[in-house]
Amino acid sequence: MSSQQTAYLIIPTYNERENVKKLMPILADVFATIKNWKMGVLIVDDSSPDGTADEVRTLQKKYSWLKVLVNKKKAGLGAAYLAGMAEAFGPLNADVAFEFDADLSHTPTKIPEFLKAIDAGADMVLGSRYIPGGSIPSNWGLLRKFYSVVGNIIIMVVLTNFTIRDWTSGFRAIRKKVYESVHPALHSERFSGYTFQIGFLNNAVRQGYKIVEVPFNFVDREIGESKLGTEYIKNTLSYILRVRIKDVITNRIFKFVAVGGFGAMVQFLALSLLRGVLPYQFAFFGAIETSVLSNFALNNLWTFSDRKLQVGQLPAKFVQFNFASAGSIVIQQLIAFVGEKFIGTEHVLFVVPIIKLAIDTGTMFAVVGIFIGMFWNFFAYNAFIWKKK
Repeated sequence: MSSQQTAYLIIPTYNERENVKKLMPILADVFATIKNWKMGVLIVDDSSPDGTADEVRTLQKKYSWLKVLVNKKKAGLGAAYLAGMAEAFGPLNADVAFEFDADLSHTPTKIPEFLKAIDAGADMVLGSRYIPGGSIPSNWGLLRKFYSVVGNIIIMVVLTNFTIRDWTSGFRAIRKKVYESVHPALHSERFSGYTFQIGFLNNAVRQGYKIVEVPFNFVDREIGESKLGTEYIKNTLSYILRVRIKDVITNRIFKFVAVGGFGAMVQFLALSLLRGVLPYQFAFFGAIETSVLSNFALNNLWTFSDRKLQVGQLPAKFVQFNFASAGSIVIQQLIAFVGEKFIGTEHVLFVVPIIKLAIDTGTMFAVVGIFIGMFWNFFAYNAFIWKKK
Protein backbone atom coordinates (compact mmCIF):
# COMPACT_ATOMS: atom_id res chain seq x y z
CA MET A 1 0.00 0.00 0.00
CA SER A 2 1.02 3.59 -0.60
CA SER A 3 2.57 5.61 2.25
CA GLN A 4 -0.24 8.10 1.66
CA GLN A 5 -2.75 5.75 3.31
CA THR A 6 -4.13 7.34 6.47
CA ALA A 7 -5.90 5.65 9.39
CA TYR A 8 -7.56 7.38 12.34
CA LEU A 9 -8.61 5.78 15.60
CA ILE A 10 -11.98 7.25 16.59
CA ILE A 11 -12.33 7.16 20.35
CA PRO A 12 -15.67 8.28 21.87
CA THR A 13 -15.29 9.57 25.41
CA TYR A 14 -17.41 10.59 28.35
CA ASN A 15 -15.53 11.12 31.61
CA GLU A 16 -12.40 9.33 30.38
CA ARG A 17 -9.77 11.91 31.37
CA GLU A 18 -7.47 9.48 33.22
CA ASN A 19 -7.83 6.74 30.62
CA VAL A 20 -6.99 9.13 27.76
CA LYS A 21 -3.88 10.27 29.65
CA LYS A 22 -2.81 6.63 30.08
CA LEU A 23 -3.71 5.49 26.54
CA MET A 24 -1.88 8.07 24.40
CA PRO A 25 1.73 7.00 25.23
CA ILE A 26 0.78 3.37 24.51
CA LEU A 27 -0.65 4.33 21.11
CA ALA A 28 2.44 6.41 20.36
CA ASP A 29 4.62 3.31 20.85
CA VAL A 30 2.35 1.23 18.59
CA PHE A 31 2.24 3.92 15.89
CA ALA A 32 6.06 3.99 15.85
CA THR A 33 6.04 0.36 14.64
CA ILE A 34 3.70 1.08 11.70
CA LYS A 35 5.66 2.13 8.61
CA ASN A 36 3.22 2.11 5.68
CA TRP A 37 0.31 4.00 7.24
CA LYS A 38 -0.04 7.52 8.54
CA MET A 39 -1.73 7.13 11.93
CA GLY A 40 -3.88 9.52 13.92
CA VAL A 41 -6.34 9.63 16.82
CA LEU A 42 -9.63 11.53 16.90
CA ILE A 43 -11.22 11.88 20.32
CA VAL A 44 -14.98 12.52 20.10
CA ASP A 45 -15.95 13.85 23.51
CA ASP A 46 -19.55 14.28 24.69
CA SER A 47 -18.68 17.40 26.74
CA SER A 48 -17.38 15.32 29.65
CA PRO A 49 -17.77 17.05 33.04
CA ASP A 50 -14.38 15.67 34.14
CA GLY A 51 -12.55 17.77 31.54
CA THR A 52 -11.59 14.98 29.13
CA ALA A 53 -11.47 17.43 26.20
CA ASP A 54 -9.16 19.78 28.12
CA GLU A 55 -6.82 16.88 28.84
CA VAL A 56 -6.77 16.01 25.14
CA ARG A 57 -5.87 19.60 24.24
CA THR A 58 -2.96 19.41 26.66
CA LEU A 59 -1.80 16.11 25.14
CA GLN A 60 -1.99 17.63 21.64
CA LYS A 61 1.13 19.67 22.49
CA LYS A 62 3.03 16.38 22.68
CA TYR A 63 1.24 14.32 20.03
CA SER A 64 0.75 16.08 16.70
CA TRP A 65 -1.44 13.22 15.42
CA LEU A 66 -4.04 13.75 18.16
CA LYS A 67 -7.30 15.58 17.28
CA VAL A 68 -10.41 16.36 19.30
CA LEU A 69 -14.05 16.88 18.37
CA VAL A 70 -16.44 18.00 21.11
CA ASN A 71 -20.18 17.38 20.96
CA LYS A 72 -22.15 20.13 22.68
CA LYS A 73 -24.27 17.56 24.51
CA LYS A 74 -24.12 13.86 25.30
CA ALA A 75 -25.31 12.14 22.11
CA GLY A 76 -24.43 8.49 22.74
CA LEU A 77 -22.07 5.98 21.19
CA GLY A 78 -23.62 5.73 17.72
CA ALA A 79 -23.87 9.49 17.23
CA ALA A 80 -20.29 9.91 18.46
CA TYR A 81 -18.96 7.37 15.97
CA LEU A 82 -20.93 8.85 13.08
CA ALA A 83 -19.68 12.36 13.93
CA GLY A 84 -16.15 11.00 14.22
CA MET A 85 -16.30 9.15 10.91
CA ALA A 86 -17.69 12.21 9.14
CA GLU A 87 -14.72 14.19 10.46
CA ALA A 88 -12.13 11.45 9.79
CA PHE A 89 -13.27 10.62 6.27
CA GLY A 90 -13.97 14.29 5.49
CA PRO A 91 -11.57 17.03 6.66
CA LEU A 92 -8.95 14.57 7.93
CA ASN A 93 -8.87 12.60 4.63
CA ALA A 94 -8.68 9.18 6.29
CA ASP A 95 -8.76 6.00 4.21
CA VAL A 96 -9.60 3.85 7.22
CA ALA A 97 -11.27 4.63 10.54
CA PHE A 98 -10.96 2.50 13.65
CA GLU A 99 -13.55 2.17 16.36
CA PHE A 100 -11.61 2.05 19.60
CA ASP A 101 -12.41 2.33 23.31
CA ALA A 102 -10.62 4.77 25.57
CA ASP A 103 -10.61 2.41 28.56
CA LEU A 104 -7.83 0.11 27.23
CA SER A 105 -10.25 -2.81 26.86
CA HIS A 106 -9.11 -3.08 23.23
CA THR A 107 -5.58 -4.28 22.61
CA PRO A 108 -3.53 -1.49 20.98
CA THR A 109 -0.83 -3.91 19.77
CA LYS A 110 -3.47 -5.56 17.53
CA ILE A 111 -3.78 -2.40 15.39
CA PRO A 112 -0.99 -3.45 12.95
CA GLU A 113 -2.74 -6.81 12.46
CA PHE A 114 -5.96 -4.99 11.55
CA LEU A 115 -4.08 -2.87 9.00
CA LYS A 116 -2.46 -5.98 7.57
CA ALA A 117 -5.94 -7.45 6.96
CA ILE A 118 -6.98 -4.19 5.27
CA ASP A 119 -3.86 -4.33 3.08
CA ALA A 120 -4.82 -7.91 2.15
CA GLY A 121 -8.21 -6.75 0.82
CA ALA A 122 -10.59 -6.64 3.78
CA ASP A 123 -13.19 -3.87 3.72
CA MET A 124 -13.93 -4.14 7.43
CA VAL A 125 -11.97 -5.83 10.22
CA LEU A 126 -13.54 -6.92 13.50
CA GLY A 127 -11.73 -7.58 16.73
CA SER A 128 -13.34 -10.86 17.78
CA ARG A 129 -13.54 -12.33 21.27
CA TYR A 130 -15.28 -15.49 20.06
CA ILE A 131 -12.88 -17.04 17.56
CA PRO A 132 -9.78 -19.07 18.47
CA GLY A 133 -7.26 -16.75 20.09
CA GLY A 134 -9.88 -14.33 21.43
CA SER A 135 -11.38 -14.17 24.91
CA ILE A 136 -13.48 -12.30 27.43
CA PRO A 137 -12.37 -11.60 31.04
CA SER A 138 -12.70 -14.67 33.27
CA ASN A 139 -13.75 -12.46 36.18
CA TRP A 140 -16.83 -11.09 34.43
CA GLY A 141 -20.03 -11.67 36.36
CA LEU A 142 -22.66 -14.11 35.08
CA LEU A 143 -24.95 -11.29 33.86
CA ARG A 144 -22.18 -9.58 31.88
CA LYS A 145 -21.18 -12.88 30.29
CA PHE A 146 -24.83 -13.54 29.46
CA TYR A 147 -25.15 -10.14 27.80
CA SER A 148 -22.12 -10.77 25.62
CA VAL A 149 -22.05 -14.52 24.88
CA VAL A 150 -25.78 -15.30 24.72
CA GLY A 151 -26.45 -11.91 23.12
CA ASN A 152 -24.14 -12.77 20.21
CA ILE A 153 -25.73 -16.21 19.81
CA ILE A 154 -29.22 -14.68 19.70
CA ILE A 155 -28.09 -12.16 17.07
CA MET A 156 -26.60 -14.92 14.90
CA VAL A 157 -29.76 -17.03 15.16
CA VAL A 158 -32.27 -14.24 14.52
CA LEU A 159 -30.27 -12.72 11.66
CA THR A 160 -29.43 -16.25 10.41
CA ASN A 161 -25.79 -15.33 9.90
CA PHE A 162 -23.23 -17.59 11.59
CA THR A 163 -20.19 -16.51 9.57
CA ILE A 164 -19.49 -13.64 11.97
CA ARG A 165 -18.87 -14.67 15.57
CA ASP A 166 -18.64 -11.33 17.35
CA TRP A 167 -21.46 -9.01 16.27
CA THR A 168 -21.12 -6.64 19.21
CA SER A 169 -17.40 -6.01 19.23
CA GLY A 170 -16.51 -2.32 19.34
CA PHE A 171 -12.94 -2.85 18.11
CA ARG A 172 -13.10 -2.37 14.32
CA ALA A 173 -11.37 -0.98 11.25
CA ILE A 174 -13.57 0.36 8.45
CA ARG A 175 -12.71 1.48 4.94
CA LYS A 176 -14.08 4.79 3.71
CA LYS A 177 -16.23 3.16 1.02
CA VAL A 178 -18.01 1.06 3.65
CA TYR A 179 -18.85 4.14 5.72
CA GLU A 180 -20.05 6.06 2.64
CA SER A 181 -22.53 3.35 1.64
CA VAL A 182 -23.67 2.32 5.14
CA HIS A 183 -24.01 5.57 7.09
CA PRO A 184 -27.12 6.95 5.30
CA ALA A 185 -29.13 3.96 6.59
CA LEU A 186 -27.75 4.45 10.10
CA HIS A 187 -29.01 8.03 10.34
CA SER A 188 -32.56 6.87 9.55
CA GLU A 189 -32.43 3.96 12.03
CA ARG A 190 -31.82 6.17 15.10
CA PHE A 191 -29.71 3.57 16.86
CA SER A 192 -29.49 3.65 20.62
CA GLY A 193 -26.20 2.92 22.41
CA TYR A 194 -24.35 -0.26 21.55
CA THR A 195 -27.00 -1.35 19.04
CA PHE A 196 -25.13 0.94 16.64
CA GLN A 197 -22.42 -1.72 16.36
CA ILE A 198 -24.89 -4.41 15.30
CA GLY A 199 -26.69 -2.11 12.89
CA PHE A 200 -23.52 -0.90 11.18
CA LEU A 201 -22.19 -4.43 10.78
CA ASN A 202 -25.54 -5.82 9.59
CA ASN A 203 -25.76 -3.16 6.87
CA ALA A 204 -22.16 -3.81 5.79
CA VAL A 205 -22.80 -7.56 5.59
CA ARG A 206 -25.95 -7.08 3.51
CA GLN A 207 -24.09 -4.87 1.06
CA GLY A 208 -21.57 -7.63 0.41
CA TYR A 209 -18.41 -6.12 1.89
CA LYS A 210 -15.50 -8.40 2.76
CA ILE A 211 -15.37 -8.69 6.54
CA VAL A 212 -12.50 -10.32 8.41
CA GLU A 213 -12.28 -11.17 12.12
CA VAL A 214 -9.04 -10.86 14.10
CA PRO A 215 -8.87 -12.46 17.57
CA PHE A 216 -8.18 -10.30 20.59
CA ASN A 217 -8.39 -10.64 24.35
CA PHE A 218 -10.89 -8.20 25.78
CA VAL A 219 -9.58 -6.53 28.94
CA ASP A 220 -11.92 -5.05 31.53
CA ARG A 221 -11.48 -1.36 32.28
CA GLU A 222 -9.45 -0.42 35.37
CA ILE A 223 -10.52 3.22 35.59
CA GLY A 224 -14.13 4.45 35.51
CA GLU A 225 -17.35 2.49 35.10
CA SER A 226 -18.75 0.44 32.24
CA LYS A 227 -21.50 2.20 30.30
CA LEU A 228 -23.18 -1.09 29.38
CA GLY A 229 -26.66 -1.13 30.93
CA THR A 230 -29.80 -3.26 30.92
CA GLU A 231 -31.10 -1.28 27.96
CA TYR A 232 -28.48 -3.11 25.86
CA ILE A 233 -30.53 -6.32 25.71
CA LYS A 234 -33.81 -4.46 25.14
CA ASN A 235 -32.41 -2.33 22.32
CA THR A 236 -30.59 -5.26 20.73
CA LEU A 237 -33.66 -7.51 20.71
CA SER A 238 -35.79 -4.67 19.39
CA TYR A 239 -33.39 -4.04 16.50
CA ILE A 240 -32.78 -7.63 15.39
CA LEU A 241 -36.47 -8.57 15.60
CA ARG A 242 -37.39 -5.45 13.64
CA VAL A 243 -34.83 -6.38 10.98
CA ARG A 244 -36.08 -9.96 10.75
CA ILE A 245 -39.76 -8.91 10.53
CA LYS A 246 -38.84 -6.41 7.81
CA ASP A 247 -36.99 -9.15 5.93
CA VAL A 248 -40.08 -11.35 6.05
CA ILE A 249 -42.62 -8.76 4.95
CA THR A 250 -40.38 -7.49 2.15
CA ASN A 251 -39.68 -11.01 0.92
CA ARG A 252 -41.18 -11.64 -2.54
CA ILE A 253 -42.68 -15.00 -1.59
CA PHE A 254 -44.37 -13.52 1.48
CA LYS A 255 -45.83 -10.76 -0.68
CA PHE A 256 -47.01 -13.32 -3.24
CA VAL A 257 -48.78 -15.40 -0.57
CA ALA A 258 -50.30 -12.29 1.04
CA VAL A 259 -51.63 -11.10 -2.34
CA GLY A 260 -53.06 -14.57 -3.01
CA GLY A 261 -54.80 -14.59 0.37
CA PHE A 262 -56.27 -11.16 -0.26
CA GLY A 263 -57.37 -12.31 -3.71
CA ALA A 264 -59.26 -15.21 -2.14
CA MET A 265 -61.15 -12.76 0.10
CA VAL A 266 -61.89 -10.56 -2.91
CA GLN A 267 -63.25 -13.58 -4.78
CA PHE A 268 -65.49 -14.58 -1.87
CA LEU A 269 -66.81 -11.02 -1.44
CA ALA A 270 -67.38 -10.57 -5.18
CA LEU A 271 -69.23 -13.89 -5.38
CA SER A 272 -71.46 -12.87 -2.48
CA LEU A 273 -72.32 -9.58 -4.19
CA LEU A 274 -72.72 -10.91 -7.75
CA ARG A 275 -74.94 -13.84 -6.78
CA GLY A 276 -77.65 -11.35 -5.91
CA VAL A 277 -77.78 -9.94 -9.45
CA LEU A 278 -76.45 -12.69 -11.76
CA PRO A 279 -77.00 -16.42 -12.33
CA TYR A 280 -74.59 -18.51 -10.28
CA GLN A 281 -72.26 -19.52 -13.16
CA PHE A 282 -71.86 -15.91 -14.31
CA ALA A 283 -71.38 -14.76 -10.72
CA PHE A 284 -68.77 -17.49 -10.19
CA PHE A 285 -66.67 -16.55 -13.21
CA GLY A 286 -67.15 -12.84 -12.49
CA ALA A 287 -65.81 -13.37 -8.97
CA ILE A 288 -62.80 -15.31 -10.27
CA GLU A 289 -61.96 -12.57 -12.78
CA THR A 290 -62.33 -9.90 -10.10
CA SER A 291 -59.85 -11.84 -7.94
CA VAL A 292 -57.49 -12.24 -10.91
CA LEU A 293 -57.62 -8.51 -11.58
CA SER A 294 -56.90 -7.77 -7.91
CA ASN A 295 -53.97 -10.21 -7.87
CA PHE A 296 -52.55 -8.78 -11.10
CA ALA A 297 -52.67 -5.21 -9.84
CA LEU A 298 -51.19 -5.97 -6.39
CA ASN A 299 -48.46 -8.22 -7.75
CA ASN A 300 -47.47 -5.49 -10.17
CA LEU A 301 -47.52 -2.74 -7.53
CA TRP A 302 -46.06 -4.72 -4.59
CA THR A 303 -44.77 -8.27 -5.14
CA PHE A 304 -42.84 -7.38 -8.29
CA SER A 305 -42.54 -3.64 -7.68
CA ASP A 306 -38.88 -3.75 -8.74
CA ARG A 307 -40.01 -5.07 -12.15
CA LYS A 308 -43.18 -3.01 -12.49
CA LEU A 309 -44.82 -3.25 -15.92
CA GLN A 310 -45.13 -0.21 -18.16
CA VAL A 311 -48.63 1.01 -19.03
CA GLY A 312 -48.31 -0.26 -22.60
CA GLN A 313 -47.47 -3.77 -21.39
CA LEU A 314 -50.48 -4.16 -19.11
CA PRO A 315 -53.12 -5.50 -21.59
CA ALA A 316 -50.94 -8.28 -23.02
CA LYS A 317 -49.47 -9.19 -19.64
CA PHE A 318 -52.95 -9.33 -18.09
CA VAL A 319 -53.96 -11.91 -20.70
CA GLN A 320 -50.81 -13.92 -19.87
CA PHE A 321 -51.64 -13.59 -16.19
CA ASN A 322 -55.09 -15.08 -16.80
CA PHE A 323 -53.56 -18.07 -18.61
CA ALA A 324 -51.00 -18.56 -15.81
CA SER A 325 -53.75 -18.45 -13.18
CA ALA A 326 -55.83 -20.89 -15.22
CA GLY A 327 -52.82 -23.20 -15.26
CA SER A 328 -52.95 -23.37 -11.48
CA ILE A 329 -56.63 -24.40 -11.60
CA VAL A 330 -55.84 -27.10 -14.19
CA ILE A 331 -53.05 -28.46 -11.97
CA GLN A 332 -55.37 -28.62 -8.96
CA GLN A 333 -58.10 -30.38 -10.93
CA LEU A 334 -55.62 -32.84 -12.47
CA ILE A 335 -54.17 -33.82 -9.09
CA ALA A 336 -57.64 -34.25 -7.61
CA PHE A 337 -58.72 -36.40 -10.60
CA VAL A 338 -55.62 -38.61 -10.57
CA GLY A 339 -55.84 -39.05 -6.81
CA GLU A 340 -59.49 -40.05 -6.83
CA LYS A 341 -59.03 -42.30 -9.88
CA PHE A 342 -56.06 -44.33 -8.67
CA ILE A 343 -56.14 -43.98 -4.86
CA GLY A 344 -59.74 -43.25 -4.00
CA THR A 345 -61.40 -40.97 -1.48
CA GLU A 346 -61.39 -43.05 1.66
CA HIS A 347 -60.90 -41.44 5.05
CA VAL A 348 -57.42 -41.53 6.59
CA LEU A 349 -57.06 -41.42 10.37
CA PHE A 350 -54.24 -39.20 11.71
CA VAL A 351 -53.41 -39.84 15.33
CA VAL A 352 -51.34 -37.33 17.30
CA PRO A 353 -51.18 -36.92 21.08
CA ILE A 354 -54.67 -36.10 22.43
CA ILE A 355 -56.12 -35.51 18.92
CA LYS A 356 -57.55 -37.99 16.42
CA LEU A 357 -58.27 -36.45 13.05
CA ALA A 358 -60.00 -38.12 10.09
CA ILE A 359 -59.41 -36.53 6.69
CA ASP A 360 -60.59 -37.94 3.38
CA THR A 361 -57.97 -38.35 0.68
CA GLY A 362 -59.93 -36.08 -1.65
CA THR A 363 -59.32 -33.18 0.72
CA MET A 364 -55.64 -34.12 0.91
CA PHE A 365 -55.38 -34.08 -2.89
CA ALA A 366 -57.04 -30.66 -2.96
CA VAL A 367 -54.55 -29.26 -0.45
CA VAL A 368 -51.60 -30.73 -2.36
CA GLY A 369 -53.02 -29.31 -5.58
CA ILE A 370 -53.36 -25.84 -4.06
CA PHE A 371 -49.71 -25.81 -2.94
CA ILE A 372 -48.40 -27.10 -6.27
CA GLY A 373 -50.65 -24.60 -8.04
CA MET A 374 -49.16 -21.80 -5.95
CA PHE A 375 -45.65 -22.91 -6.88
CA TRP A 376 -46.70 -22.91 -10.54
CA ASN A 377 -48.14 -19.42 -10.28
CA PHE A 378 -45.03 -18.02 -8.62
CA PHE A 379 -42.82 -19.65 -11.24
CA ALA A 380 -44.96 -18.40 -14.13
CA TYR A 381 -45.25 -14.86 -12.77
CA ASN A 382 -41.53 -14.70 -12.05
CA ALA A 383 -40.36 -16.27 -15.30
CA PHE A 384 -42.82 -14.91 -17.86
CA ILE A 385 -44.91 -11.99 -16.69
CA TRP A 386 -42.51 -10.07 -14.45
CA LYS A 387 -39.34 -11.73 -15.68
CA LYS A 388 -36.07 -10.15 -14.65
CA LYS A 389 -34.55 -8.05 -17.41
